[in-house]
Amino acid sequence: MNETIAGTLRRAAGTRGRRILLAVTIGIGVLAAALMTGLPSAERTFAAFAEQVQLLISVPLPFIGVLLANDLRKTPGVRVQPTLAGAVLIAVAAGVAGNVLVVAALAASGSTAPDPWAHAGVIGLTGVLVQVLAQLVGTGLGLLIKRPVWGCLGTIVLPLGAYALLAPLGAVRDWLTPYAAAQHLLTGSAGAAEWARWATVALLWGIALNTIGAVVLRRRAARVAPQKANLQR
Repeated sequence: MNETIAGTLRRAAGTRGRRILLAVTIGIGVLAAALMTGLPSAERTFAAFAEQVQLLISVPLPFIGVLLANDLRKTPGVRVQPTLAGAVLIAVAAGVAGNVLVVAALAASGSTAPDPWAHAGVIGLTGVLVQVLAQLVGTGLGLLIKRPVWGCLGTIVLPLGAYALLAPLGAVRDWLTPYAAAQHLLTGSAGAAEWARWATVALLWGIALNTIGAVVLRRRAARVAPQKANLQR
């Protein structure tokens, strides 16, 4: 299997179930944006809308990453990088779609907040980053966990479980859990400390998790190759 980024994108919508999952992901964003218009008029801001829309989209999105990465387990020796790149592109598209939904909902909401569009540019960027990290959690667990259903559950249980377990530690939780770091970024007023926390979380849950998954997949391929060679003799 000579994996390419285009091939990854095709696999993301390659079955009816995956197409439904993509539709549900965007549908959740549409529903969240619609519900946010029910806020009191003075509380309808880009930041308030974006936090809920982007965080809710980030719940089902990593399921796609799990499925894409898990596909690689069926063909030992295939390169991981094109799948990761394709998954990230899907995440960027989801983040941009979330921003479009926020803009449309806020524009139609009749907000009376003093500055409803404050920090919209920065928040829009961070919304995309939230989706990218969520997707990388999915690909990492997809590489590490054999059964996709457990990988998908892991994208919810592990980050939120860590968030709950570290609650008594306060600031430590902000440095170690995606949800806490994302909340700070989506305010639009994050400073150097908040960006440093996000970088740390991205390193742990995005880069490190996928690096470990790629190493495990490579070692598995190295074990399987001699067995296949023996069977072909």
